[in-house]
This record gives sequence, C-alpha cells and structure tokens, in this order.
Amino acid sequence: MKALILVGGFGTRLRPLTLSVPKPLVDFGNKPMILHQIEALKEVGVTEVVLAINYQPEVMLNFLKDFENKLDIKITCSQETEPMGTAGPLALARDMLDDGSGEPFFVLNSDVISEYPFGELINFHKSHGGEATILVTKVDEPSKYGVVVTEQGTGKVERFVEKPKIFVGNKINAGIYLLNPSVLDRIQLKPTSIEKEVFPKIANEGKLFAMVLPGFWMDIGQPRDYITGLRLYLESLRKKSALKLASGAHILGNVLIDESAVIGEGCLIGPNVSIGPGCVVEAGVRLSQCTVMRGVRIKKHACISSSIIGWHSTVGQWARVENMTILGEDVHVCDEIYSNGGVVLPHKEIKSSILKPEIVM
Repeated sequence: MKALILVGGFGTRLRPLTLSVPKPLVDFGNKPMILHQIEALKEVGVTEVVLAINYQPEVMLNFLKDFENKLDIKITCSQETEPMGTAGPLALARDMLDDGSGEPFFVLNSDVISEYPFGELINFHKSHGGEATILVTKVDEPSKYGVVVTEQGTGKVERFVEKPKIFVGNKINAGIYLLNPSVLDRIQLKPTSIEKEVFPKIANEGKLFAMVLPGFWMDIGQPRDYITGLRLYLESLRKKSALKLASGAHILGNVLIDESAVIGEGCLIGPNVSIGPGCVVEAGVRLSQCTVMRGVRIKKHACISSSIIGWHSTVGQWARVENMTILGEDVHVCDEIYSNGGVVLPHKEIKSSILKPEIVM
C-alpha cells in the first residue's frame, strides 16, 4: 500500500518554530510530527510514503533518510512548483500512487494528530465497496466547521454543509482519507480542493463513505491547538502505553521525559509536559502544559506554563514564561525575566520582560 502526506507550504501559523524546520519536522511528543503518521502507516503495511511538498523538499528528505532505513519504508517527494490545493497534489503524484494493483491509498494532512486507526479504516473501506472513505470526528461546535452529513447505519455521505447556522450534524472532516485509484481520474492537474470540488461529486454518486474516528483528534498547526493536542496525545498514551510516561513524587499527571534529559531536585513537572532529548532542567523548576524541545536548559526556579520552548534555548533563573509564549530555536531568556505571550524569533537574547503578547524580531 501507498500513502500521500500533504505537507504543503510555509507553516506560517506555527512560526517561529517553522523558521528553523518545515512544519512536519517540528517536534511533537518528542518526535517530529510527521513521524507519528509514518510509523502508524508502516504498522498497517504501507510500503511507500509520498510527501506532497512545495517548500524545502531537500530538508525533509535529508532528515527522513535515517527513518527510511530504520522503519524499512520508502519515502519520496512530489514537489509542487505552485500551491496545488488539497487535490492537485494527488494528480501530480498520480504515477507514484497508482501502480496498477488497484489497491487503495491513504491521504493525510500532515498536521493532524490522532490515534490513526488505519487498520479499521481499511476494513471499513473494503466492506462498503465505495470509491472513497473519509475519517470524520465529532465536535462540540459544528457551526465553526464544514459538517459531513451521513446516512445513519451505513456511513454513506449525503452532503457537506459549510458552517451550518442550524444543526445538521456534528461530524467534521478529520483530514485522513482512503481512496481507490479511480479517484485520480476525477482530478485535473491544477490547483483543486479535494473537500469542495472532488468529494461532493463522489458523494452525489453515492460512492463516498465516512467512518467516525475513535479516540482523540487535533489539528496542531497553530500553538494553542498544539498545546491542546499534546494533552490529548498524552492522555491517549496513558491508556495505551502508560510505561512510556514519567512517574515519581515530582510528576503531576501525564508527563513525557526523554531518557537522556536530566531533571534536578525539587522540581514539579506536569500536567501535560513533554521534555525532549538532551534537556537539562535544574533544581526547583516548575513546568506545566508545555513542550520543551531537544537541547534546552531551564535554570533554577524558573516557571514555564502553556508555552513551547524551541530547540537549544535557555530559560534563566527565576524567569517566568507563560500564556502561549513561543521561543524559536536558540533563544536565551535572561534571569528573572517575565514573558507573557511573547513570540520570539530564533537566535535572540531576551534581556527585558515581555509584558503583553507580542512578536520579538
């Protein structure tokens, strides 16, 4: 089987982290976002992953070469010279995806995190005999999204309703699909939306089905949702592989700590924290609702909450970092500094407090 991951463009919503690496390589739960997806695809027998990309393909491929060998899976790129929407990339990669076997292929948005029930998706797709299956997830406020209206019992998609004013259902597109190769015949090589132009036509012919996603789902393409996604991911990890989570008197709730990280005495860590490889957390530090990426040093008695600390950054003694502060790569926050929602570009030293949310160039 094959899979196409829609990597897309510049990752502007996740800057300043995406100023250092393409968005799918930003760490989430101590490994690059895209690796969560590739590992799950490998588990259900996918042998080749095609990355649809229009920005820095060589950076992605160089990075993923190691994982190609470790996971024994082929990873290739299909490069757009102009943005092609969500369907155009399928037409561009047609020869890679359709090998004549008739096997369906996966399509994923790169910034979606979930439990990836790919095995169940394959079984459901084969059972209904349609042309395409989309995963849907239930939401509390469907009026903010495009809603997928389905036939009860069969999951056959009846129609799509964009931001409905009156309640028509609570299922939305989760950005994960399983498609027969015949879907490629419906797509022209031009910028096209799979959600607005391709799926409605397949639904009109009664050949589009939806499966409700079990477990959690989050689009982690922007900082606030990234932090929410981390909480959901760690909750899921607690249910599936609790031994991967940290434990001890200094741990509150769900916390993921890389085995190479060093934690000082008297710290209180959690809930919903991930600490990456090579990090040093000195004595008396308080961490909650945050991600601390590879190679970060947090000095004594610093306090970090609801924030993302980028690779190889430093947070000084008694510093306080909160309210969706995002530190890019190699940012150094001096001792006793306060950051209230600062978004700091890479390679900066912060010598004075950031009292209200702002971008620090």
